[in-house]
Amino acid sequence: MRFKIMSPKDLYAGLIFVAFGALFAIVARDYPMGSALRMGPAYFPTILGSMLVVLGAIIAVRSAFVRGETIDPIGYREVGLILAALVAFGALLDHIGFVLSTVLLIVLGSLAGHEFRKKEVVVLAVVLCGLAVGVFYYGLGLPFRLWPEFLS
Repeated sequence: MRFKIMSPKDLYAGLIFVAFGALFAIVARDYPMGSALRMGPAYFPTILGSMLVVLGAIIAVRSAFVRGETIDPIGYREVGLILAALVAFGALLDHIGFVLSTVLLIVLGSLAGHEFRKKEVVVLAVVLCGLAVGVFYYGLGLPFRLWPEFLS
């Protein structure tokens, strides 16, 4: 009998679940477990990790029996643009401020999509930037400089 993977996406998703679940359970070994009534710091990660391992194993085994989608090739340009957007945000945050860094992050990240519509990106940048400033600066009180020093 020959073993054939019918759903590569399910196989890889299951293996990722197993890997993360095992990682959680392994890291949690160094902490006290406690009990269901008095949970220790290892209780939740161990239970969650174990559940992820079981779920991942079920999904991975299922990939041999249920036909599913194939995996598309990796879009290196898109991955590169998203990584560049994240690196630019982190590198420029102190220099150009939170608002302009967030706008740059959104615009560069939008270039990685299949369709780039200027009006939609502008609306998205304004709305997300406003929400980010509201949540992180005003709501949580994080000490970001909102604008570059020469604009303050």
